[in-house]
Amino acid sequence: MPRSVNSVASRKRKKKVLKQAKGYFGRRKNVWRVAANAVDKAMLYAYRDRKNKKRTFRSLWILRINAAARAEGLTYSQLMNKIKENNIDINRKVLADLAMNNPTAFKALVDKVK
Repeated sequence: MPRSVNSVASRKRKKKVLKQAKGYFGRRKNVWRVAANAVDKAMLYAYRDRKNKKRTFRSLWILRINAAARAEGLTYSQLMNKIKENNIDINRKVLADLAMNNPTAFKALVDKVK
């Protein structure tokens, strides 16, 4: 009996990977072995960086809050401590947005906690 290779499924698998590799440079877009490795690596980076993005944005928010707080005569840590002491429940994302886009509201908040 001849050997049966499921060429339909393997072709489908290869087409799926080559479609994911569309836009890559050189042999990474059209050679199966190279494309499979490139796509695997890309998926690893994508998974890792979805976690890193949260880290990066939090540090950006902290930088923005710190800059705005120093303009009002406080440091970031002093401001966050005073916010916690006054039981104001506001997260860093919203604080950073206030500091960037609505400085008067941020100043009012700082004056309230001082």
